[in-house]
Amino acid sequence: MTSVGGSSTPHPGSPPDSPFPHVFRPVTLGTMKLRNRIMLPPHGSAIGNLLGSPADAARHIAYWRARAADGAAWLDAVRGRVRNRIVPGFEPHGYGAETAGNYRSPLFVERVAEFVAAMHAEGALVTSQLTVIGGVPHAPGQELSSPLSNSRPHVMTHDDISWYVEEYAYSARQAQLAQLDGIELHLNHDDLLEWFLSPHTNHRDDQYGGSSHQSRARFAVEVLAGLRAEAGPDMTVGVRFNLREEAPSGYSAEDGIVIARYLESTGLVDYLHAVVGSPWGDPSYIQPQYYEPAQWADLAGQLRRAVRLPVVYTGRVNSIEVAEQVLADGHADVVGMARAYIADPRILTKARAGQARQIRPCVGGNDCISRQYMEGLPFGCAVNPHASHEIDGPWGHAARPRRLLVVGGGPAGMELAVLAARSGHSVELWEAAAELGGQLRVAALAPSHDQYARYLDWQADRLARHGVKVELGHEATAGQVMSAVPDVVAVATGARPHRPAIPGVDGDGVLEVRDVLRGTVTAGQRVLVVAQDDHLPPLSVADHLSARGHDVTLIYPTAGPAPLLGRYIIGGILARLFKRGVTFRFLEQVVAVTPGAVQVANVYSRRTEELTGFDSVVLACGGEADARLYAELAGQRPDVHLLGDAFAPRRLVAATRQAYALAKLLQQ
Repeated sequence: MTSVGGSSTPHPGSPPDSPFPHVFRPVTLGTMKLRNRIMLPPHGSAIGNLLGSPADAARHIAYWRARAADGAAWLDAVRGRVRNRIVPGFEPHGYGAETAGNYRSPLFVERVAEFVAAMHAEGALVTSQLTVIGGVPHAPGQELSSPLSNSRPHVMTHDDISWYVEEYAYSARQAQLAQLDGIELHLNHDDLLEWFLSPHTNHRDDQYGGSSHQSRARFAVEVLAGLRAEAGPDMTVGVRFNLREEAPSGYSAEDGIVIARYLESTGLVDYLHAVVGSPWGDPSYIQPQYYEPAQWADLAGQLRRAVRLPVVYTGRVNSIEVAEQVLADGHADVVGMARAYIADPRILTKARAGQARQIRPCVGGNDCISRQYMEGLPFGCAVNPHASHEIDGPWGHAARPRRLLVVGGGPAGMELAVLAARSGHSVELWEAAAELGGQLRVAALAPSHDQYARYLDWQADRLARHGVKVELGHEATAGQVMSAVPDVVAVATGARPHRPAIPGVDGDGVLEVRDVLRGTVTAGQRVLVVAQDDHLPPLSVADHLSARGHDVTLIYPTAGPAPLLGRYIIGGILARLFKRGVTFRFLEQVVAVTPGAVQVANVYSRRTEELTGFDSVVLACGGEADARLYAELAGQRPDVHLLGDAFAPRRLVAATRQAYALAKLLQQ
């Protein structure tokens, strides 16, 4: 049923001596003949709803079409939530909560067929992933997968199981009517079927539980049989599953191979999509910057050597070089890349042209995931503000090209300068420091932040390629700006460190997070970090110090650490810090600093307590907008704009999105 082979002929347009020969080698999985080894895992639900309004659908299609036109072979791009069985009045809640499901939408066949036709026209194949999230509200038993949730589930009856088997089969019928090339059964990342597969969550004593892998896999195999019966000979059927479970009582990597072999033995599966991670833990299934690229590819390689089916590996494949290495090492037949393709939709085009250094690097900060699912904000990529705007077409030209002066060479200023130059403006950028990057250059010094430095270097090269005149070491004054007589001025002067009004905060031994990361000051052995920042900096400096053997305590006024970090990123850094013995205290404010001690007050009761034994206090308290130059210029001349941290300190994604919006405005 399945072929793993493939011609060694490069993709059309790829030079014979390409440094990425394995990436561009065709391969066949089931009925799917792939032009290369790159697939895009599901992630498009954040970028326009295919089954929503016509405008939403058009945005969604445009996003994926850009990646298909680049040469991506396979898009697992159609959101596939299976209908949920609930009693009248029950309201599922939490991520993954569904009622009717995608496949039951009256628009499913029409819209998906339109989508498939558009992708086929670009040479890409399309599949849909069938998912039902465990615990929302169904489960094999009362045991939950995560210690962070206590919403007890509905324990499924045999009638429930039979109902779901038929609902999965119905979904496969809809997929076939929509002319999808394949369907992928989701057996991982808290899916209901994984909860049955897992010895951690499945303690049933009937034929769907017990100690054997076969019994716990019975539900999944019944679903696969229904899918195969409906899919027929023209569709590929795959399974995405965890190589291992992260829960201590979950199945091991060795068990994962046993499960894979059993699934293969049924003859119902064309390929295995191998991943790791949980929705909440260490690692998250969407691994952030705290993990090595393709860190678990060797586990996929062990699986590949143990089965005959083709193996797809997904997991922090964050560059074309990493994809090539995974394939060259024999760890997979196909690699999945999602965030790297969000960051740059022309990865394969640039790789074929020998321009891999021009590929926009993904920093792995997971804002693309967290913004919508955790914060309720529109989709956005920290490094690529064009993502989700593909519907707007190519970047446009200014109706009136002008002379633009950008003051400040941080992320906002750099992005604006490039986009304005691409629009046809004559652009000059002044930066007060000796190098570009602003506060992000300091953040790049923290452990596991090397991709941020790479991104800034990529941006600096981009400025040069687009003809932006850059002056370093130029601290602008209002008089200098006025003397330069630009048509438009953009002030992106960033932020200054916020120093809270705490008695004793200016005393000896009180350090600032930026100075600690730069290495211009030396912290003592026992360090207390004052955390007044809702994102990474307090955790990053704790990571930096604890890795060097310091004893670290963090004081947060919030109920937990880093409220703006979503569950897809926070587990990795917290795991590291807890393993090193870092101490956390919550719902407390530092109200006084004295030599060797601090006084803290509970944010609700205001009860105070003195904490002693500290050699240094590190302030990780965010920044204050530095808009002084803007205030001077705004009263003297027109066309002065403010953006980035100089408007209000936020993170990278805010800076690049503001730059994009202003650059579009300057095209008018």
